[in-house]
Amino acid sequence: MHRSMMQVFVKNSAEAVLFYQKAFDTELLCCYTDNDGKIMHAELSIYGQIMAISELAEEKTITGNTMMFCFEFGEGKDEIVRKIYEVLKEDAMECSPLEKCDYSSLQMVIVDKFGVWWCIFL
Repeated sequence: MHRSMMQVFVKNSAEAVLFYQKAFDTELLCCYTDNDGKIMHAELSIYGQIMAISELAEEKTITGNTMMFCFEFGEGKDEIVRKIYEVLKEDAMECSPLEKCDYSSLQMVIVDKFGVWWCIFL
């Protein structure tokens, strides 16, 4: 296998790319648009992990499991986790607030405004 990546399909993918660049302070590796200017495929490097973003072409009803992206930063990275939280919480559904939990001194679970589930912790 050459590489693996996380792929997410969202409405307003161009806005999502900018949003995630801000949240994770990351660079855009590539971006391909269709004839309507919508993103067919974009890649962000999030602390060495590749997140691919594409436009959700049609409304879908999802049945079955829901995927969550989990990033563990490690002790001493509080400021990174707090910054990510401050951006992702915009218009989000907060499932678990930014606080201590059983397995981390700082953790949060959020469904962001694009419907993507995140668990960010130390």
